[in-house]
Amino acid sequence: MKNHYHLLLSEVAEDGIKKFLTKLNIGYAKYFNERHSRHGTLFQGRTKKIPITDHAHFLYVLHYVHLNPLDYLDGATEWRVRDTHTIRDAREALTYLGTYRWSSYLDYCGVKNFPSILSTGPFEDFSNNYLKTIGEYLQESEHPSTTNITLE
Repeated sequence: MKNHYHLLLSEVAEDGIKKFLTKLNIGYAKYFNERHSRHGTLFQGRTKKIPITDHAHFLYVLHYVHLNPLDYLDGATEWRVRDTHTIRDAREALTYLGTYRWSSYLDYCGVKNFPSILSTGPFEDFSNNYLKTIGEYLQESEHPSTTNITLE
């Protein structure tokens, strides 16, 4: 994303996520500042952390993270608003997601994009059908091709 990132992390050591995010953010800020000859803080505010406590939330977050790049696709920028037919073309949205390099979406669809740093293990029960799952989700949000008219 242009001004933020999303990570779905699983902690394997106590305070591991906190330590990882600290190193990631400080390291990136140092790199960015050096590359662009600037000084000072790079990120605004604190890192937002949301614990995931149930399976339904876990699945929702994965879709949310993978669909975020639709913010940059004309005709799909309101993809978060469900039940209002905010996706102009589900097929176009899927194609766009397939070309967005900075996401784990491709890995979940079976295309190796970030295999050395990514584990799809927690989602293996549906990862074989992930492309179909996302496609169905987007089609439910697609603009209807015809308008239903009821005569009374």
